[in-house]
Amino acid sequence: MLPGEGYVDQPYVVRTMDGAWLCVMTTGPAEEGARGQHVVSTRSTDRGRTWSVPVDVEPASGPEASYAVPYLAPSGRLYCFYNHNTDRVREVRREDGGVFLRADSLGHYVFKFSDDHGRSWSERRYDVPVREFSMDRTNLYGGVLRFFWNVGRPTSLSDGSVLLTLHKVGAMGPAFFARSEGAFLRSDNLANERDPERIRFETLPEGDDGLRAPEGGGPIAEEQCVTELSDGTLHCVYRTTSGWPACAYSRDRGRTWSRPEYLTYKAGGRRIKNPRAANFVWRLADGRYLYWFHNHGGAAVRQRADWDPYADRNPAWMAAGWERETPEGRILEWSQPEVVLYDDDPFIRMSYPDLMEDGGRYFVTETQKDEGRVHELPPGLVQGLLEQRTRRAPASQGLLVEATGAALEMGLIPMPRLPELHERNLRELDHRGKDRRAGFTLDLWVRAGGVGERHVVLDNRVEGGRGMVLERDGGILFLTMNDGRTECVWRSDPVGWEPGTEHHVAVIVDGGPKLILFVVDGVLMDGGDERQFGWGRFSPLLRTPHGGEALKVARDGVLRVEALRVYGRALTVSEAVGNARAGRPIEKDASEGRATGPTLRRTGEPR
Repeated sequence: MLPGEGYVDQPYVVRTMDGAWLCVMTTGPAEEGARGQHVVSTRSTDRGRTWSVPVDVEPASGPEASYAVPYLAPSGRLYCFYNHNTDRVREVRREDGGVFLRADSLGHYVFKFSDDHGRSWSERRYDVPVREFSMDRTNLYGGVLRFFWNVGRPTSLSDGSVLLTLHKVGAMGPAFFARSEGAFLRSDNLANERDPERIRFETLPEGDDGLRAPEGGGPIAEEQCVTELSDGTLHCVYRTTSGWPACAYSRDRGRTWSRPEYLTYKAGGRRIKNPRAANFVWRLADGRYLYWFHNHGGAAVRQRADWDPYADRNPAWMAAGWERETPEGRILEWSQPEVVLYDDDPFIRMSYPDLMEDGGRYFVTETQKDEGRVHELPPGLVQGLLEQRTRRAPASQGLLVEATGAALEMGLIPMPRLPELHERNLRELDHRGKDRRAGFTLDLWVRAGGVGERHVVLDNRVEGGRGMVLERDGGILFLTMNDGRTECVWRSDPVGWEPGTEHHVAVIVDGGPKLILFVVDGVLMDGGDERQFGWGRFSPLLRTPHGGEALKVARDGVLRVEALRVYGRALTVSEAVGNARAGRPIEKDASEGRATGPTLRRTGEPR
């Protein structure tokens, strides 16, 4: 855990020239925005396991200093950029007539530097000149007092310049920031100039307005994150309150930008969902990309008066990105996402991450506002994401049964034992419950004969309803799990079941974050336009979905299960995508290499 003072925000990390990790963060003794909020730095020489006593970049006794981002120059000099309430403003007027008694997102944009790898910082701070935009002039103070903050890490560009982001605020309101847009500060000599008073900054984009939300997307466009692609194109992603993140491209180093659009998995494809939360892209050392976001939102929330756009930052998801050539230049496209971090309490929020690559390993920092933490990402999960778009092999680990052909013809096969999800802990005197964090996956190929009423696809329930059943009602799949005490249900998005079509369906029950995921034809369902969430939670008290020793399988004119795999673990989304791309399993005769008849292969019990 990072050594904060109570409130902890934006724990961003760079590797110093002496090999240590340096983290700069905003901290304070009370809640976000309270007096005493200031910027500190801390060092780690063991990849985030332990940290040094924090060093003040700005003292808690001074004006509020907030939302710091670090930059490491080629010389080894470290810079720390942040907000500073230099003028000691004590209250802020709101556009609805109210007043905020916090002053952490205004004032002067400043920096200090360190020449000893972050062990100490320059006594003097230096102002960064920022050109006025219409967003500044039209605030309640006519631009005399400016509002802004920054969460985007500085980007070193291939031409030797450095680009910083700044999120300008035009009005404060009941939800704090009421109007916002993205601006950029480009320096052509920050990387090499030793005299801090001679560092030049140019405010971009050209003109009077910054990056805003796509047309109709509302007044919020903030927390811009910039990444340079291999052809020099700049990609910028940022949050809105519309339920989708926005993005734009610049082909001229940030001077002008493409018309903002909502971020999509592929050009012209499905929009990625994200609430009013930080969503960041990182370019890896090998030229590939990772993207952090929260995978819910969309059209379903836009008209909801009760929607809190700041909520539900748990779990955190990642997708892998790659470049694609277009006539205008390169763009980014994205894999299906995976859960990378979660907390057992759904109300806990995690955000403002940073990514560190070290020795072929991947680490992320994040904050829950009262705790900043470092996590090493499982290498298999990351590699699965990075290789997802080319994966065409079925998963084998944890496979309990695989059935194809006439082995399914009777519509009944032996049911493998599904794992216990929550059980009695006999090692404790009171025999309290123990969360196994286990899971399972149903992986099947289904041929449709038509769309009818509610129809059973798979069923291992016994009298009283204990067990699990997968059903289709119209175009929607429902999974129901029952242990005789607790019942949990989640549904898919609509699936096209036109007669003669065949679909690959993976239903992943993940006992870590307690999620049910539907991956259909290699696409993780996200709720579409109808629902905020495509993934659902099941009760942590559910003991096991195992019912009877036989599994009923649909084999009629309405639905035919053509192949079935049952895994005694939760597959990753990348594995489910690989199963879909591998095609329907057909057993081969090992000696002659030809297809054989029906098979039913049992391959062990869950671990």
